[in-house]
Amino acid sequence: MKRKKVDVISLGCSKNLVDSERLMKMLSDAGMEPCHEPETTKTGDIVVVNTCGFIGDAKEESVNTILEYADLKSRGKISALYVMGCLSERYRKELPAEIPEVDGWFGKTDWHGIVKELARRYPATASYDRIITTPRHHAYLKIAEGCDRFCAFCAIPLITGRYKSRDPREIEAEVRLLAGREVKEFNIIAQDLSGYGCDTNSGKSTLADLLKRLSDIKGVEWLRLHYAYPAGFPLDILPVIAERDNICSYLDIALQHISDKVLKAMRRRVGKLETLELLDKIRTTVPDIHIRTTLMTGFPGEGEDEFDELMEFVRTTRFERMGAFAYCEEEGTFAALNYNDDIPADVKQKRLDSLMALQEEISAQIQDKKIGSVYKVMIDREEDNHFVGRTQWDSPEVDPEVLVTKAPGIVCGEFCDVRITDAMPFELIGEKA
Repeated sequence: MKRKKVDVISLGCSKNLVDSERLMKMLSDAGMEPCHEPETTKTGDIVVVNTCGFIGDAKEESVNTILEYADLKSRGKISALYVMGCLSERYRKELPAEIPEVDGWFGKTDWHGIVKELARRYPATASYDRIITTPRHHAYLKIAEGCDRFCAFCAIPLITGRYKSRDPREIEAEVRLLAGREVKEFNIIAQDLSGYGCDTNSGKSTLADLLKRLSDIKGVEWLRLHYAYPAGFPLDILPVIAERDNICSYLDIALQHISDKVLKAMRRRVGKLETLELLDKIRTTVPDIHIRTTLMTGFPGEGEDEFDELMEFVRTTRFERMGAFAYCEEEGTFAALNYNDDIPADVKQKRLDSLMALQEEISAQIQDKKIGSVYKVMIDREEDNHFVGRTQWDSPEVDPEVLVTKAPGIVCGEFCDVRITDAMPFELIGEKA
């Protein structure tokens, strides 16, 4: 019997991607043929769109993608269309009437129903098993879902619900399974890593214990931490990072701002002094750490003085990795309900441009200091004139890459010692050491 082909279109963040990968494994075990991000869609295909609903641009992309496939269905190019993820979770009442071509709407937690609807059964797939869609040597590892922080600007708690940590035994089983399939690098993700275990351990994080368990697993070469929260940060993870060779000296911690006035309006539950003390503690305990952060410009109440304070913070702190975005009001959030979004868009953008220009200068200086050093580099792919890889300080897709001159013995999906010969703000150039 010919297997039904199901195209899975995954939009948004890596947390969404993990859900798509789990869906694909269940579909495969149910006797179907899942395909991730196909280049073309043939007549008769079933399509699942996993949506993002975090900010305006992401919502627009999700809606446009759904409409694109709805049009294909109306023209008989595909036979069925299903939608899952954040956008459909948030607008489940409104969307079906707007886009009737969709055969089924599913959210963040009930997407398993797609499998039952298509296969008329649930396969006996382990809850953590999945088909990896990233290059086979690295994978994302989602350890929790939801958020209890309720920052003024953020819609995530409205979409995902309250924080729920995954059982560490299940996470460990997932890592053992994937390591057995030659995954070497695990990027640990959650909406809030700092909260891991607090919901099951009387308010105390158990992230440090989890890191120890995972780093002990044979085959785990790199563990990298994404999306920590500064308030209630679990300081006990720092000595674990420092002492374990396979835990990358890397931390992604979104700070958003440094002005006490803005942080209070954002409901971040942390102030400037606490932030500076935390950053000092992180860098003192893990001296070679690279910190990635995210900052925001144009939040209501951010005047020129507050923005100048933010610029000075970036200038003196010298983040190794930094991203930023302009505030965009999200309906239903505390900020949307209580503040006036009265900073003009061009002012927000000008501040954002200034912030990123400053960061480019800082990044260039940090990168230049790496010239002449030899680093362990994961080789991701081969291009026409070189290989492309990453150091322990470079997470896939968001951080700088290392362009390595072609030489015998360099293999994609394996590590290579690379001597850095040149640097740019967001790339390193090197050769096999």
